[in-house]
Amino acid sequence: MPLWGKSEKSIKKKEEESRTNSNSPPPYSGAASQVQKPQLVFHCQKAQGSPTGIISGFSNVKELYQKIAEVYDDDMSNILFCTLNTHKVDMTRLLGGQIGLEDFIFAHMRGQPKEIEIDKSEDALGLTITDNGAGLAFIKRIKEGSIMSRLEPVMVGDHIEKIDGISMVHKRHFEVARALKEIPRGQRFKLRLVEPIKSGFSGIGFDKSGAKQNKKFGSGKATLRFKSNGKAEIEMEDDSAVLAREKINELMEKFLGINDGDLAQTIWDVGHDKDNPSDFASAIDDSELNMFNFTVDFKFDLWGAINDAKSGLLKKNKGPTEFNEQF
Repeated sequence: MPLWGKSEKSIKKKEEESRTNSNSPPPYSGAASQVQKPQLVFHCQKAQGSPTGIISGFSNVKELYQKIAEVYDDDMSNILFCTLNTHKVDMTRLLGGQIGLEDFIFAHMRGQPKEIEIDKSEDALGLTITDNGAGLAFIKRIKEGSIMSRLEPVMVGDHIEKIDGISMVHKRHFEVARALKEIPRGQRFKLRLVEPIKSGFSGIGFDKSGAKQNKKFGSGKATLRFKSNGKAEIEMEDDSAVLAREKINELMEKFLGINDGDLAQTIWDVGHDKDNPSDFASAIDDSELNMFNFTVDFKFDLWGAINDAKSGLLKKNKGPTEFNEQF
């Protein structure tokens, strides 16, 4: 039947009635049609050895840990931390606020607990503390020649579970660092640590040589970054941001005794578009970073790191730098 004489409105109404009666999907209409985005998939293993698991559908670190726990029918609280592209307790490969789209995830599981009595004979214990973003703080670095370096049972990767019987679970790294710093010099205290399981790795499903793999893990610059608003977005890694995070983390280790890539990224996000240290300091005060009560001098040092990174004056570190932690 010819359509002459019929209004556009009546034609559309007829088409809608036809689709409703036939239960057929509407035709493609450009922007109005929603196309399902492909879901990102990551491979994981337990660091001590396990079959390879496949995880997806997470938007923050806690959800990622939960997905790993579900794959292995385990409890999320048994995951102390994760490393990327290595099963070793390598603190330079910690999973933080972002993951390369080709990274392979290794979960380091809760092992044996141990209790140690320590005499705080010096003001600084020599520890750098970080946390896994899911409620557990652990030792990232031990300064050579420090009190803690002389205690053989204390190792990098140990989760700090209790200090003098007080639970540190669900506390952030800076809270654990503060608790250790506030212990008076000359006092003896008890530390309960939990070490990660290290032995028994068999490399099932992960060929470190890459000879039998078509996929090269950890070779790309595109990353999945976890945002503070609970969303995750794919970004291309910015060299200036990487260098700024490294320098900011150096400053935090030196002055605060903590290491946190997420916090370093937040500081970069707050400051990278500022033109001067005054605007940066004001932005810090107006943000969630205000809770840390950074001194004026420390804010100035942070601004220096950000400005140097933007100006191309920072170079990538070739190796670890030692710091004097103040706790």
